[in-house]
Formats: sequence, C-alpha cells, structure tokens
Amino acid sequence: QVQLVESGGGLVQPGGSLRLSCAISGSIFRINAMGWYRQAPGKERELVARISGSSSTVYADSVQGRFTISIDNARNTVYLQMNSLKPEDTAVYYCNADLYLYFGSRSRDYWGQGTQVTVSS
Repeated sequence: QVQLVESGGGLVQPGGSLRLSCAISGSIFRINAMGWYRQAPGKERELVARISGSSSTVYADSVQGRFTISIDNARNTVYLQMNSLKPEDTAVYYCNADLYLYFGSRSRDYWGQGTQVTVSS
C-alpha cells in the first residue's frame, strides 16, 4: 500500500520560511514526478511546484524565486523550501506523486492528506 506522508506545515510570520517534506511509504519501482499543490479557503486547488524524477522543475508564477522544490530519489522524498512567505501563501498544501509501482506498469497518481501552512503576524 503506497501512501504519501507529509510534514513541515505550521504558522509562520510574513517573510519567514518553512520546509515541507513528503515521503513515499511503501514499495515503488520509480518516481515519474512529484509536486505540491495548495488550496486556500474558497479557491480551487492550484499547482505550486512540480519536479520530475530527472529533476526538471515547474513553478507557479506566484512562487517563482521564493520556493524551491527538490527531490531525494534515494529516500523517495520531495521537499518544498518556502522562503519570503506572504499571507497569500496561506493554504492547505498537498503532496502529489505520479509513480510506477513495478516495471512495465502504467503510472498511478497519489495524494497526501494535506498540511496547513498559515502565514500571519
């Protein structure tokens, strides 16, 4: 049973930093891509950042230059370093993973349970 285990959310003041982690629990063959999405109250879920297994990255315009996504393939873990946080970054952040469970399989999509990030003074 594959699960995504998130950690690192919390309350931070504007201008502060947080690092989110998302670890894959369970056996997989290979990571196709992993990413972070967020959903603020009353808004749709949106892409924050995404990284492929070969470490190519995509960022939302709103976080470009402030957030950095990275992947540790040996630990099957993705990180999101968030700097210069703003109140508008407040949301529930969800980890997403597109995984190959075994050789020759089609990739499957998984979601974490979400972690709250609140940016407030």
